[in-house]
Amino acid sequence: MFSLGSNLRKVIPALGVGAVMAFTAGNAAADDGFYDQYADRFEPLPALPPIPADNSLTKEKIELGKMLFFEPRISSSGVISCATCHNPALGWADRIPRAVGHEGQVGERNTPTVLNSGFLESQFWDGREPDLEGQALGPIEDDIEMAMDLDDALDRLEAFDEYQDAFSAAYPGEDAPITADNVAKALATFQRTLNTPNSPFDRYLRGDLDALTDKQKRGMAAFVDNGCIACHRGPALTDSQFHSIQVPGSTDKGRYLITGDEADKYAFRTPTLRNVAVTYPYFNNGGVETLEEATQVMGREMLNREFDDETVAELVAFMESMTGEMPDFQVPALP
Repeated sequence: MFSLGSNLRKVIPALGVGAVMAFTAGNAAADDGFYDQYADRFEPLPALPPIPADNSLTKEKIELGKMLFFEPRISSSGVISCATCHNPALGWADRIPRAVGHEGQVGERNTPTVLNSGFLESQFWDGREPDLEGQALGPIEDDIEMAMDLDDALDRLEAFDEYQDAFSAAYPGEDAPITADNVAKALATFQRTLNTPNSPFDRYLRGDLDALTDKQKRGMAAFVDNGCIACHRGPALTDSQFHSIQVPGSTDKGRYLITGDEADKYAFRTPTLRNVAVTYPYFNNGGVETLEEATQVMGREMLNREFDDETVAELVAFMESMTGEMPDFQVPALP
């Protein structure tokens, strides 16, 4: 069967995508050879992110973290849990522009998905926490989100024999394991299991050349050729860095509020593109409803270019291939 030789591969960049597509039309093997140069720029998502040395991943800790993730009694009102904003049915986000929390208060920012969050090098839009352990307690204490005093939350958990048993199983050898630190570790451990390594894109990167459509493959080429990969790279398709961007309706100064550095004004952590097709609306304020519009905003703001409709459609098709199988789990029965 005909395939691209090494000499032809060397001239592909000079020919351009359109010319090579015309040359290889109707020949799947040639197409796959052409796209090798683009696929090689990406990494498939591992089944699990790195596990911290001081927070081992155990079955008991996962189960406890799952209970706590769905537990509304660690909120002041007793009706809000982590899962309220990170809904498994909604891509582990909430699909509204900005999160709604305690007594109906509306937060300043859009809820990011917790899917694959263990692969991120910092947490929150402004990166104010370095890891999931640091992130876990923030929403519980935040006045707008769960508005709960941590000591009161621990008292509520201690009132249940089931939680006393679950904490003892997760942290054997500790005399008083129901602590804020252990709550954070359990929540972080559960969240590290919420990964989607079996998307069509991952299957393609692992050798299933039929996992992507021709349109999605063209989108992959456009993604690389237009420079999107500069910030959306690595297994989580984010550099975990902070970039200034002005999005519709946002006056949020972003990372500047954490660092006070003028260079950080309006800078936000690069969001993961994994499952981006099901975690709308987009950007820090949720001000953009569709992936097509978000793609145009990114083109203008970050790449200084206007994408034509065909390029947008191909880029969106490619990003849709990053939607993975949702984690297989059972919602826990709470005491």
